[in-house]
Amino acid sequence: MVGFGNWEFSPIDLENPFPNYEGSVHLWQGDDDRIVAIPLQRFIAKKLPWIQYHELPGAGHFFAYSNEMSQVIIKTLLFGD
Repeated sequence: MVGFGNWEFSPIDLENPFPNYEGSVHLWQGDDDRIVAIPLQRFIAKKLPWIQYHELPGAGHFFAYSNEMSQVIIKTLLFGD
């Protein structure tokens, strides 16, 4: 999200879209991703505590297209970690 282009705002300044904690934002990152920098995603997740960060061992940039990973994501969203 934040790795490309020049934004008119800082992602760190984003406000929690769920101020009453009725939901959360999930961010999945493969630890073998060669397109999106892992340290950048970790930094954003650390600065915005309302983001639930999921780092996936052995997964690359297109992990979501794997049937197994799609099921993991859906289960996490429906039932939690």
